Amino acid sequence: MKYAKKDAKAYARAHMRGIWAAALTPFNPDLAIDEDGFRANLRHWTEDLGIDGLFIAGKQGEFFSMSIEERKRSFELAVAATEGRGATIMSCSDQNMDVVIDLARHAQKIGADYIVVHAPILHFFKAQDETIYEYYRTIAEKVDIGIALWSHPDSGYLLSPQLCNRLADIENVVAIKYSVPRQMYAELTKLAGDRILVSTASEEEWLDNILELGWQLYLCSSPPYLLQTAQDRRMREYTDLAFRGEAAKARAVRDSLNPVREALRGTRPAEKPHAHQKYWQELLGQVGGRVRPPMLELTDGEKAATRAAFEACGLTLKADDAPLAKVG
Repeated sequence: MKYAKKDAKAYARAHMRGIWAAALTPFNPDLAIDEDGFRANLRHWTEDLGIDGLFIAGKQGEFFSMSIEERKRSFELAVAATEGRGATIMSCSDQNMDVVIDLARHAQKIGADYIVVHAPILHFFKAQDETIYEYYRTIAEKVDIGIALWSHPDSGYLLSPQLCNRLADIENVVAIKYSVPRQMYAELTKLAGDRILVSTASEEEWLDNILELGWQLYLCSSPPYLLQTAQDRRMREYTDLAFRGEAAKARAVRDSLNPVREALRGTRPAEKPHAHQKYWQELLGQVGGRVRPPMLELTDGEKAATRAAFEACGLTLKADDAPLAKVG
């Protein structure tokens, strides 16, 4: 590890900043991990798009369909591919705490920067806050690596700002991906922003959160590599403008991406987010690949609608990429 457990918060404050993206995992036609494709995507995201860090094997990465060994392998691929170019945070989420700790120790051993663990589903919904506190305290006790909390509606409940404030006192809890309404994450920023880095997955709220809440971290979803190309890095541009305090210029660049956002949002079937994003990746010249069951693939009609919206959205592509010619 690059820091001692006691220094985890200070290290994260100094290094865990900027744009972090949640990686989709490309699968071959036989549904094995496309390792070469994954490496290519990781290199493109960090080198060409200027993404600062990558969130590996999370919900976007279809961790729920992967074996423990596959998840560990994806960690290893990411650490090797990003060395010297970007940081990593490994999703160790699982209902079985032994699996969480096993994955966390592997991430720590191979040189990952941080881990993230989402709040578990509680089958017996009693003494919720104390149960969750003990869950994270136990994990933190077993590993030295910096831990990001993760609260989202899929757990069946949301962590309150008050509970998160208490969790922020744990030595190696360094951040939270807080997928909650804005008033909740704004409250947590006031309560615990001096002890953990607060973030949320909404790219559309990212600029306002830099300017109004003083945030330094976008942690994270897929927009950083779906809204950008090597020739058109507008998310990177508006982020850097905001960090420099150039608010008006940042807002103008942010707003110029609205046609791209609408193209993505307007063509994405609610039940097929992974397949839709992977097809959009292919249109961009990235490696998309198949999704694993129980996720559903796009129909030909859905692909045609997505392709038409992509062609009209205004993203600038490198002339020699010709990504549209590669996709049927």
